Order: sequence, then structure tokens, then C-alpha cells
Amino acid sequence: MNVQEQQQAMGKIVAKAWADEAYKQRLINNPADVLKEEGLPVPDGITVKVVENTPTLFHVILPQNSEGELTDEQLDAAAGGNIYYTWFRYTLI
Repeated sequence: MNVQEQQQAMGKIVAKAWADEAYKQRLINNPADVLKEEGLPVPDGITVKVVENTPTLFHVILPQNSEGELTDEQLDAAAGGNIYYTWFRYTLI
């Protein structure tokens, strides 16, 4: 599954969680199971945690530090906020 397909699948999961409280609670409580059901299996050794922003709480995700230097294109994308997180590392798009 490529990055665009992952983004689309995650968008559908988020939309479904917004529309269905029971689904959202399952996603929060058992994210790996829900992601697998939606076609996004979590690799062995990876733990997924789902958190929800509220009107008074905003989560900032600090990505894993990448190995080596970023290209100018990657730095430009990061400056624009275009970061997509994958299971193993983050990819700048």
C-alpha cells in the first residue's frame, strides 16, 4: 500500500470514528485490531496508540529522528507541515 492509499484509508477511519462513537472507542481501545479490519495491518513489534484532540487539549506528535540529512525538498516539505507518518518512520510529502 502506497502513502496515498494509506492516507485515504486513515481518512476513512477518522471519518467513521467521528460518525460512530462505538467504533471510535474500539479504535482507541484496540487500534491494531481496527486498523487490520480496515486493511492496514500493523507490523509485529509496532504498538499503536490513538489519542483524541479536544477543545482544550491538542497533541503534538514528535516524529522519530531520521537517519542522515534531509534533502532540500524534504526540508521544504517539513517547513510547510507536509509530513505523513508511516509505521516505521516519517515520510515528507
